[in-house]
Amino acid sequence: MKLTFLGTGTSTGVPIVGCRCPVCTSPAPHDKRTRPSVLLEYAGRTVVIDTTPDFRGQALREKIERVDAVVFTHAHADHVLGLDDVRPFFFRQQNPIPIYADTRSMESLRRIFTYIFEQTYAYGGILKVDPHLIDGPFELWGERVVPIPVLHGNLPVLGFRLRKMAYVTDFSAIPEEAIPLLEGLDVLILDALRYKPHPTHSTVENSLRLVEQLKPARAYFTHIAHELQHEEANAKLPPNVHLAYDGLKIELD
Repeated sequence: MKLTFLGTGTSTGVPIVGCRCPVCTSPAPHDKRTRPSVLLEYAGRTVVIDTTPDFRGQALREKIERVDAVVFTHAHADHVLGLDDVRPFFFRQQNPIPIYADTRSMESLRRIFTYIFEQTYAYGGILKVDPHLIDGPFELWGERVVPIPVLHGNLPVLGFRLRKMAYVTDFSAIPEEAIPLLEGLDVLILDALRYKPHPTHSTVENSLRLVEQLKPARAYFTHIAHELQHEEANAKLPPNVHLAYDGLKIELD
């Protein structure tokens, strides 16, 4: 199984439009961050977690040739507004694209993309999806996907575990009952927005505490704001912890 970070930025992306701070004006490629998403490839299948507003560019950059399923963490704009850009994969594959979301997120997707779900446009050319509600662990082509309930401020959202990898973006707190789902990991991917506290996101300090508690072999931080300059912030992290960057690929045993 291979995981690719399609995007590692916060909801505005980095650089932020109109910002002239040192990170937003940095020429370093790792300081350019599109909205947060990952790609999983295994058994000839391709699974995307979240379709950001940058999904089309991410797919072109990574030369994605098929999408077999989309799994959603939650329905905020920076995680769902690229759903329509899955259309070319539907046209090529000629099958509705399975999408997975919890009840709250699926209701939001139905409202945002009414035309996709109702299929009433007379002239065709619309993405067709095959919706699946997440109400517990589910299987995707022989891999068990375990939803991890976390809090994004007051909003319940999902992280996901496959094998010994967990992806937990957009969280400010992890309930005690979810902690066992994050133990025994080879790879842990966590939201780490910035150093300064935020009401709906984890900070670098908080995510480092979780790494120390959970003891994964490796950890990667994502959903990064423009307060963190990649090279400088990365140098301050422990040897087994890294800031992720757009295009980073890691192998999962």
